[in-house]
Amino acid sequence: MTNFKRTILALIIASAAIISPAQENLSALLPIPEKIECRTGEKAFDLKYAAITINDCEDSPYIKEELERIIEERTGIKVCSSKGKKSIEIVLSEEKGKEEYSIEIDSRHIRFTGGSEAGIFYALKTFDQLLLGDAINSNEGKVAPIHIEDSPRYGYRAVMLDPARHFLPVEDVKQFIDRMACYKYNVLQLHLTDDQGWRIEIKSHPELTEKGAFRNPKGGNNGPDNGYYTQEQIKELIEYAAKRHIEIVPELDIPGHSAAILAAYPELGCPFRHGDAKEIGKVTNMMLCASSEKAYKVYEDIIREVAQLFPSKRIHLGGDEAAVKDNWAQCEECLALMRSAGYKKPSQLMNIFFGRMLEYVRNNGKEAILWCELDNMWPPANDYLFPYPKDVTLVTWRNGLTPKCIELTRNNGHKLIMAPGEHTYLDYPQWQNDLPEFNNWGMPVTTLQKAYELDPGYGLKDSEQEHIIGVMATLWAEAIKDINRVNYMFYPRGLAIAEAAWSGMEQRSWESFKKRLYPNLYELMKQGINFRVPFETGGK
Repeated sequence: MTNFKRTILALIIASAAIISPAQENLSALLPIPEKIECRTGEKAFDLKYAAITINDCEDSPYIKEELERIIEERTGIKVCSSKGKKSIEIVLSEEKGKEEYSIEIDSRHIRFTGGSEAGIFYALKTFDQLLLGDAINSNEGKVAPIHIEDSPRYGYRAVMLDPARHFLPVEDVKQFIDRMACYKYNVLQLHLTDDQGWRIEIKSHPELTEKGAFRNPKGGNNGPDNGYYTQEQIKELIEYAAKRHIEIVPELDIPGHSAAILAAYPELGCPFRHGDAKEIGKVTNMMLCASSEKAYKVYEDIIREVAQLFPSKRIHLGGDEAAVKDNWAQCEECLALMRSAGYKKPSQLMNIFFGRMLEYVRNNGKEAILWCELDNMWPPANDYLFPYPKDVTLVTWRNGLTPKCIELTRNNGHKLIMAPGEHTYLDYPQWQNDLPEFNNWGMPVTTLQKAYELDPGYGLKDSEQEHIIGVMATLWAEAIKDINRVNYMFYPRGLAIAEAAWSGMEQRSWESFKKRLYPNLYELMKQGINFRVPFETGGK
């Protein structure tokens, strides 16, 4: 028997041990809802005699289709739409918040109430998990009585995929969207440009994809090294995600991580580097030139097209790991610009560079997100390298620096997204010696338990964390070549982050999470979704 087959067999045994007794219908709820009232002793609702009625959201047939699909897949019952003895009601209520919902089940009624269609959608996802966790009742076409009231801790619950490093075809991204929606994520950030590839069509500059999207002459046109999304494909993904109440945020990484665009337009870099080889995927320290007017013009065009394409109000512009010493500090034109601006350090040219780039974002009615580099936030204001404007949302990411980032963003009036590397960087190995395809930069280990231990508010008083708007799990793809590896690195740790983003600390428990995890892993296996089996959670 191969190791793979042993792994699957062990998972089946572990899953069966948990779900076969059917337990209660809470055993698969993930993320855990805010308030749950189990009504033991009452009769179950019999789906065989049910009819669906919808109030206020008749224009969204997907909601009804999704409910019918869930019931048929879990019970084998096709619920009729005509009058029945028992009712399943879907109701919108202005008294609830946008993503807030409730589920009320007794022997005669099931009622899903949401503050919007998003709230109804999340109610259906929770209902799906109720049926998954209560196998005996579900097999008989019944649902145990229960009352659930639920709303998210954070309104921004994101996953970042990185098709720039290794391209992910459209159908693979759709598959990932389907599963992340099950766990109430509502933002997908696509890292579309980096040293390893330019992955989005820009019609005003076709050279970006003609050259920047292909780094392997012997490879095909649909990943992992080659490929890009046409604007029609981006629209298709946006529509697909929106149907599942997921917003897609584009990321264009500047001024560093720019080898792919410089392969197409070498003149956008500093003049002294124009003749350097631009081998896409292997050059990691090249930057756009702060003094290049053409660089600004090209990015004005890029930002305009991207802003018109994506409905999201946000565009992520990167801003991390800029190799200033290897570029601007050696560029005569940049040094002349520095002196004329009265700056003392080449890194202060970030004020000019992002001053113009952020204006392009604002002119297109969007808001910018940047990775938070703390050098830009202290020491005192007159020595700032690049004091972030207050309308920029920042993302904390560097290991160990998040507490300081929370403090500085709070003091400076910034909104903050939590992606601390030690908890949410899911390209890190999940267990000692359980590495990606190659250990590309000495990554630390982030176990499932370490991911689950994330408290996005870091235990602070409410008044000290009010500026935190959400959480983001990240999947940097230097060593993640396809969707199977994406899923392996994301699951089950992505489920831990989902609960951290949705559920309050008072509802969360590691011991409870472990028990609720296995039915969901069993479901992933049935769906053909790759994941790492968390053997370490077994035993006492």
